[in-house]
Amino acid sequence: MVREKEIYKVTLVGAVANLLLVGVKFVAGIAGRSGAMIADAVHSMSDFVTDLVVVAFVGISARPQDRSHDFGHGKFETIATMFIGLALAAAAIGIVVSGAGKIASWLQGEDIPSPGKIALWVALVSIAIKEILYQYTSRAGKRLKSSAVVANAWHHRSDALSSVGAAIGIGGAILLGDSWTVLDPLASIVVGAMLVKVAWDLLGPSIGELTEQSLPDDEEKEILDIIESVGGVSEPHNLRTRRIGAHIAAEVHIRLDGSLPLKEAHDKASMIERLFKERFGKDSHIIIHMEPQK
Repeated sequence: MVREKEIYKVTLVGAVANLLLVGVKFVAGIAGRSGAMIADAVHSMSDFVTDLVVVAFVGISARPQDRSHDFGHGKFETIATMFIGLALAAAAIGIVVSGAGKIASWLQGEDIPSPGKIALWVALVSIAIKEILYQYTSRAGKRLKSSAVVANAWHHRSDALSSVGAAIGIGGAILLGDSWTVLDPLASIVVGAMLVKVAWDLLGPSIGELTEQSLPDDEEKEILDIIESVGGVSEPHNLRTRRIGAHIAAEVHIRLDGSLPLKEAHDKASMIERLFKERFGKDSHIIIHMEPQK
């Protein structure tokens, strides 16, 4: 419950900031005749939507295991992370398409209006606010071990990058004159391309988790080391692992002296389970199959 409240707090702070930025950016983009700023406003809107997604899904993922979800509801948080990646990808592609359309019109002789200084100032303010939000959200996400919050932090960082691109394009168009107004949509394309990469980096791990991808080799080795640290336990094998939101699940076979009393064998398995949960969290799961030594 404490973790859930912390995630809500962090996400709601970002949501309020994003909602304010959406309004300010749209006004600045329209008043300042800047396509890059309007594209930046759309990106901030996608940030706000993903904040709502995180709030909705984290409440579900925090529910304990029940009859329909024996391993808990952690993967709902993974689904939220995937939605964030998809929203970011959609926003990025929209920005690229919009910028490309304006450049195509410019090449055909159509004039691109010179952006106003209000758009530049708003872009600079947005960079500062979004970078602060990124640092705040990223630290909270790592501390709370929440992939959805970390993904949302990257959405803040991507919005800051979007504003950097917008500021360069808008500033260049203002300083260099009407002949260089094409820098405004060009900047939006560059930013959009960077955001596609960020979106893929978020989607990759989420897809891996939802398709039951194993844990990295170093984490699996750590699990095997924990098992072998218990006296009398040997040859851990058939290790299978997966991630369930912020937690992990593992299955493993171990070998014990075949003459051990059942209680002693059970005690050793319980010791492995206790050490496993101490390292990976009390909501993590491990299933141990015991076999006699050959």
